[in-house]
Order: sequence, then C-alpha cells, then structure tokens
Amino acid sequence: MSEHTVKSYDEELAHLTSIIARMGGMAEAQLAAALQALAKRDDDLAQRVIDGDVRIDELDQEVQSFAVRLLALRQPMASDLRQIVGALNISGEIERVADYAANLAKRTLVLNHLPVAASFTGVIRLADLVRSMLKDILDAYLDRDIGKAIEVWNRDDEVDGMYNGVLKDLIDQMTEDSGTITASTHLLFIAKNIERIGDHATNIAEALHFQILGTQPKGMRPKGNTVGAPA
Repeated sequence: MSEHTVKSYDEELAHLTSIIARMGGMAEAQLAAALQALAKRDDDLAQRVIDGDVRIDELDQEVQSFAVRLLALRQPMASDLRQIVGALNISGEIERVADYAANLAKRTLVLNHLPVAASFTGVIRLADLVRSMLKDILDAYLDRDIGKAIEVWNRDDEVDGMYNGVLKDLIDQMTEDSGTITASTHLLFIAKNIERIGDHATNIAEALHFQILGTQPKGMRPKGNTVGAPA
C-alpha cells in the first residue's frame, strides 16, 4: 500500500484491518468451541458460545460505523476505496460465521439431552475441513495473500461434496434406526450450518481478491450440487 500524505489516514486504515482481524480470530474460536461442545456434550461451553456471539455483533457494528466515517471524511479512491468497502463486506461475512457457530451451539444443547444419540463422525470431518478453510482465509486477509485466497476459493467444491456425503450418511442412519431420527435431524441442520460457514469463507476469498486486485477470481465459482437439505 502506498504511503499517504496524512499519516493518520494510514493509521485509520490499519485500525480497520485490526478490527477485522480481531473479529476473525473470535469467530474462529467460536466455531472451534462450538464443535468441541458438540464432541464432548458440554452444555456450559455451548452456552458460552451462544453468549459470546454478541461481542462479534458489536465489533461488526464498529466496523460499519468506522468504515462509513472513513468514506465520508477521506473520500477514498481506487485501492483505498476497495480496502474500505472490502472491510465492510468481510466484516459481514465473519459476523455470519459467528451466527452459524452460535446456531450450532444451540442445536448441541438440544442434542445433549436427547435419549438416543446419533453418530456425528462425518459432521466432525466436514467441520475440520471448513475450519481449515476459515483459518486459511483469515491468514490470507492479514497477509494480503492472493494465492492462499484462491486456494480457499477452489476448496468450496470439496466442502459441497463432503456435505452431500454427510447428508446421505445421516439419512441412511435414520432409515436403519428410527430411534435416531430426532438426533439425526438436528445433525442435518448442524451440517448445513457448517457448509454455510464454508460458503462465507469462500465469499471472503472473493472479497479479498477484489479488495487487492479490483477483480473477481477468474472462471466460474467452484460449486458442487448439494442435495436437498435444511436451509
């Protein structure tokens, strides 16, 4: 980034980036904690994830307010404008990631108290893939690494393929053992939440590409067909 005549402007842009970085780290931690709560049937941890969502909402509002102030006072052009608009977009994507982590935790609280459990091994494998995508795109944002952003963008198809497999496994489980229907239904929603987090990681990759280069990634967005599932 070129040096601005007004040093405070550079500091303001850096501050905007730091808020986004803090949001991203918190959202990543929220997702990890929600998955741990699911794996360990930990009600207290799940509730902490739910309660922690409000702080990320507050940071998102801080980004919105700060970015609007910069747009009004600095009247940025070219790359500076893209950086600010990109921050607005990325902040919104991270906020949605945290929302889905909180939704996952809410489902976990219900699952923990059902009389019949269901296998969630596939859900955890899907979550591990999506967590790696989220970590990589947040690292790419901090490093302004276009190559890593494209790698994340290309993995969206892998997420969709794994999600379809999880869906099939859960439906088979319900067919074979009707006692697992309620638990498996909640796991279907959890799997969808995780798949959507992968979509938001891909959205961040696109926003980062535009923020740095002013263009969208080349080619069609890699997107596998997902079979019928809860929205």
